[in-house]
Amino acid sequence: MDTTPTQDKTTPRMAVPVPTPVREGVRGILDRSAAAGIPAMPLLGVLPLRRLVPQDLHSLMDYQGALTVAGAGLLSGSKVACNAGLALGLSGLGVSLLTDYRLSLKKIIPIEVHEAIDYVWSLGVIAAPFVFGFAKRSKWVTLVHVLVGASTIVGSLFTDYRAQRGVQWGPGRKTDLGPVGG
Repeated sequence: MDTTPTQDKTTPRMAVPVPTPVREGVRGILDRSAAAGIPAMPLLGVLPLRRLVPQDLHSLMDYQGALTVAGAGLLSGSKVACNAGLALGLSGLGVSLLTDYRLSLKKIIPIEVHEAIDYVWSLGVIAAPFVFGFAKRSKWVTLVHVLVGASTIVGSLFTDYRAQRGVQWGPGRKTDLGPVGG
């Protein structure tokens, strides 16, 4: 039995070859295989608990949650609720637009950092009505905040986080492995 280490082992952060038909077109959008991206390293060694929710579905949930929180703030009629909803909604939207996944505009934020932000953002969304004191005055806004925050936490616990390019924040600079399979 040969116990010599080999150099050709792949790690979760290495680019994988992606056939052209998968990279382009509808098949590529619906693809949940390793070809769909680079699997994220586990957060704190254990999160997510299971990888059941596809990354693209989670991305859509991120956009929907951010827009829902911002919209609830705008419709609340309370200045404090409006400011909190807009701040949280726009911050969630900004993070989603800048994360290294397929449905973003610019791939700057590593997927592992996005996962950590998901948990912190969700707790902030849940806490906002109580911290800023509009929980009793705007009950439906509070309900929206709690539901969006809780659903984001649950979704994050079961998302198959995958980076599109493998952006990493290292000591002082960003590493971009290029396109998947490139």
